[in-house]
Amino acid sequence: MSGDGRESEGGEEVRGARRIPGPRGAADDLDLASVPLPPLPPPGGTAPDEAVPEQSAPKPERDEPEPPAAEPAPGPGPGPEVADGGPEAGTGAEPVQGPAPEVADDGPEARPPELFVSSAPVDLPHQVLKALLGAWALSACSAEETAAVEDHLTGCAPCADEALRLRDAVGLLHTDGSLDLDPTLRTRVLDGCFGRRPARIPVPEWAAPYDAETARLDALLRDIGDSEWHAPVRLQWFEEERQVSRRTTVAGVIGHLMAVDGLLSAALGLDDPLDGGKAPLDPTERTETYWSATRRPPTRAVREPWRAQSHELIRTASFAGRNVAETSVSYGAFALPLQDAALDRAFECWVHGGDIADAVDYPYPAPSAAHLHRMIDLAARMLPGALAGRRGAGLAGPAKDLVPAGAPGRSLHLEIEGHGGGDWYIALDSPAAVGAPERAVAQVALDGVEFCRLVAGHISPVEAAAGQEGDREAIRDVLFAAASLSRL
Repeated sequence: MSGDGRESEGGEEVRGARRIPGPRGAADDLDLASVPLPPLPPPGGTAPDEAVPEQSAPKPERDEPEPPAAEPAPGPGPGPEVADGGPEAGTGAEPVQGPAPEVADDGPEARPPELFVSSAPVDLPHQVLKALLGAWALSACSAEETAAVEDHLTGCAPCADEALRLRDAVGLLHTDGSLDLDPTLRTRVLDGCFGRRPARIPVPEWAAPYDAETARLDALLRDIGDSEWHAPVRLQWFEEERQVSRRTTVAGVIGHLMAVDGLLSAALGLDDPLDGGKAPLDPTERTETYWSATRRPPTRAVREPWRAQSHELIRTASFAGRNVAETSVSYGAFALPLQDAALDRAFECWVHGGDIADAVDYPYPAPSAAHLHRMIDLAARMLPGALAGRRGAGLAGPAKDLVPAGAPGRSLHLEIEGHGGGDWYIALDSPAAVGAPERAVAQVALDGVEFCRLVAGHISPVEAAAGQEGDREAIRDVLFAAASLSRL
């Protein structure tokens, strides 16, 4: 065996058999006499890809014939043979430190594989590239396949659309995101279903917010545990100039919603859960009557009758036709047409759903922009009457410019920004007057959700983050009138 790692027999060189050097000690500590020598290969050529025996293999027997070409090292007596690429025994030379000698690159079989991988796109047919889109979206393609797919996507619109959908689908596989469903999912699914097959008896447009908000609250109630139905909830609203509150439970809130929804049931000729002929009409008194009549604290058992009542209201309104929208619903001190009363109940359902969500630490977003806009519109239409009522009670400034009914009067420009926003002009001096831009004496800018929290009595008028300009007295009167719309 020559010093460059090539084995020779009969003058013919055999290349490709690489040796892996074992760990070596320091040059100063090495005892050459104790270093085991590798066994020599048997006579005959060795295949280029045959592995060299391990360095720790036992030495061959002394009576085993050695290859003719192997010459023993000169020396005075039997001693260790010359190691491959190492110093001769007995010379005292230090062993060579470093990697093993490289094999000569004399032929294609002995040449090591290329380490450089080209990322240039390969030429693949359309069907193959289309089949690779899934692996590409998962980043499981090789460099050549990735380059080929991305080069193909620049010129094939159908594959580009499919690749975009697959990449979006891959994003859903990550587990670090929220598991809560998109709040608009139900609406989008129903719209898609109704687009393909419209309902024979559709839900009236004015009842859609109530339908959506009761469904959202019901989904929240299905997710909470039995113990959470007894979680404390604090209901807040305004009375005159101060904020008041009442403590109840999650189950108590659902009982409150069911008791007030009974006003709509009675208007449609349905059963009132409070025995309509004897129950009061005022929402606060109805709630107190329901709570006092309950001998035991309400539990999750209240959910089924509340949900059945809301379904029956929507079903009856849908079959009744258009004329039922103007049916009067009495609240005791005031009355609303059924279409506005259903919108009022949708607003209450959302507000109290948020109260419950806060109590059980659950996310609860605002309604859709279209439904929130209609809720804000109802509050804006009720503001002139609320302002007149506060003026009659001596809680607001006097009227300054009375005009005939239907004529444009002094107005406040209510600008609602963001989700469900818009512009409304509130008549200041008489509920019969018409708000008009040319008669605006003040302007208030509020976020949509912030305005609804003010109307619900969850924040005070002085805490409302409003942009204000113009008549300060008119601004104060309108903000306090908005808070006075709240109730239990």
